[in-house]
Amino acid sequence: MQRFLTISILLFALVACGDDSKKAAAPTGPAVTVSQPVQKEIVEWDEYTGRFGAVDSVEVRARVNGYLNSVNFKPGQTVKKGDLLFVIDPRPFRIAQDQAEAQVVQAKTAAALAGKDLDRAAALLQSKNVSEQFYDQRLQNKQAADAALKAAQANLDNARLNVEFTEVRAPVAGRVSREMVSPGNLVSGGGTGSTLLTTIVSLDPIYFYFDADEAEYLKYQRLAKAGSRPSSRDVANPVELQLADEHDWPHKGKMDFVDNQFDANTGTMRARAVFENAEGLLSPGLFARVRLAGSGKYTATLLPDEAIGTDQTQRLVSVIGPDNKVILRPVKLGPVVEGLRVIREGITPQEWIVIKGVQRARGGTVVNPDRKPLPGSLAAMEANAAGAPPPARDGVKFTPQ
Repeated sequence: MQRFLTISILLFALVACGDDSKKAAAPTGPAVTVSQPVQKEIVEWDEYTGRFGAVDSVEVRARVNGYLNSVNFKPGQTVKKGDLLFVIDPRPFRIAQDQAEAQVVQAKTAAALAGKDLDRAAALLQSKNVSEQFYDQRLQNKQAADAALKAAQANLDNARLNVEFTEVRAPVAGRVSREMVSPGNLVSGGGTGSTLLTTIVSLDPIYFYFDADEAEYLKYQRLAKAGSRPSSRDVANPVELQLADEHDWPHKGKMDFVDNQFDANTGTMRARAVFENAEGLLSPGLFARVRLAGSGKYTATLLPDEAIGTDQTQRLVSVIGPDNKVILRPVKLGPVVEGLRVIREGITPQEWIVIKGVQRARGGTVVNPDRKPLPGSLAAMEANAAGAPPPARDGVKFTPQ
């Protein structure tokens, strides 16, 4: 019995020693979540702020002098090309048209009579009953009568045109402004001081103007030369647009124009994109942001912004080294693409980076890492290839674009 008790005590002591060794071997240090960087084929986008401008912008001015009879539109409405906007009193111009028509009739009669006189003179000259001087006079009369008829016809055309100009119609389709002159006022037309009646701006399609600096211009030129991205001067590169109250880029357009020189005052070059605007949401003068491809397709290394820290002089990430010791690694950052930050330099796809608990992961400290591969990381791709379920995103916060 005593021997049995001794063996039991020894077994209990061995078990206790085993538990102590396990506790000693348990990982120590603050708990952090780590993952390998995401590897993904992307295109970088450059963003610019600009303003919309109308494809067609017209100042509607009077083309004849007269009193304004009526305004035939509501301020701010959309109009079609050819819609009647204003009517100027046409009565004086119709009187002038009637006079011009009478002058044409007179000129036609005179020209017909001169023609008959010329025919008779030609017959008499052939029979040598009149002199050549007599024939020349009749020929001259006929030519003068024809010229008078032509002048009378031109005068009639001008009178008809003036009558037509008394009805001021929309030269383009778009949105009309308010009337600048009320009915009953005298308007002037036909010259540099002609009266401005209203303005019209087209709506669909619509231009978007923005400016790029010299560095961006040189980047695009080098990309085009390398064949990574065609120049917007040669190809209608796709662009996306975001309004002030939007968080994504729902409006799709294309590049339309790049200027031929830099503005000496701003050091920028003007560029233009064009967008469809069938619903009329976009308006000339409205501010917005536009983005266009700033690179060719390439495989990028990406991390959540939460994984990136700073020491006031450079941006750092916490790399898990041997024995779970934290190594602070300087990195060079790129833009945010689909919620993740591009890391241009500083890390490799095989390394494990602290993505949660960065404040606890000080350089040189030993941490207790919880490995949770991000979708698109090397570990996640290897797991998917092996048939494992997709990695969880627990505890990983993604920065919205």
